[in-house]
Amino acid sequence: MANETEPLPWSRRARYWTSDFFLRNLIRFAGLVPYGWRVPMMGRLTARLAPLAGYDKRVRANLAHACPGLPEAEIRRLCRAVPDNAGRSMIELYAGRPFLEHARAAPITGPGFAALEAARVAGRPVILMTGHIGNYLAGRAGLAARGFEMGVLYRRMSNPYFNAHYVAALRRTGEPLFEQGPRGMIAMVRHLRAGGMIAIVGDTYVHGGAPLRFFGQIAPTSTVPAELALKYGAALIPAYALRAADGLNFDLVVQEEIPHSDPLTMTQAINDGLEQVVRAHMDQWFWIHRRWKPWLTPSARVTAPEG
Repeated sequence: MANETEPLPWSRRARYWTSDFFLRNLIRFAGLVPYGWRVPMMGRLTARLAPLAGYDKRVRANLAHACPGLPEAEIRRLCRAVPDNAGRSMIELYAGRPFLEHARAAPITGPGFAALEAARVAGRPVILMTGHIGNYLAGRAGLAARGFEMGVLYRRMSNPYFNAHYVAALRRTGEPLFEQGPRGMIAMVRHLRAGGMIAIVGDTYVHGGAPLRFFGQIAPTSTVPAELALKYGAALIPAYALRAADGLNFDLVVQEEIPHSDPLTMTQAINDGLEQVVRAHMDQWFWIHRRWKPWLTPSARVTAPEG
């Protein structure tokens, strides 16, 4: 992530501006297409362009690491379907009202919804854990439509030109937003202590994270959400917005509340629950990102942060 206090070199600034110019105009052009055609169109376009960015190689590498023995036909299908879902999710972020209407209409199932409602009635803080599967923003919009307003922790994009309109689009899905970093963390904790709800995407590689498992492989994971839940008595509940078969609508699945025990046990339970969802919807998880860093072996395990 670029340091905001240091000016970017002109070469990097030009590269960022050029890529953002292309993306902004692509989004603008897509906005002229009716929503029901726009979303699948952007999915197919992203799937076609993915090999140029090396994303198919990334998907293959992650699948070989996490799911050895997967048939080649299934691997090829996922190399197309995974970027397709990513393209749909990206253009949905910028769609505004049509996307929000689909998200708000999503049915909610799962044993954790009762715990979510109980926490709201009791004024108890809630940490909602989600992942890069389906479109997690649909989950936020769907729950907000039912009175579950929540703050979201997000990561600033390296490209400052893209970040500006990205954050603006995020704001249209709800408030408050907390940027990763000291200031954002302080604001988020203040919101939580006041009995608020926050949503955290917890399935990324975390340098220095706890050496927990995901798909049977070491996947360094932050235990901070569990630590916050224990410290502030918050309910820790995993929830996922899964794309429906029509590619436009969603189903919100709220898993059981994670019992309070210790940060490692609680965070592993989150990983295990997400793995179950991913195995049932392999084409909807973001197999493009470097979740495991395959060269990390058990002998190179990192130390979990203190609770």
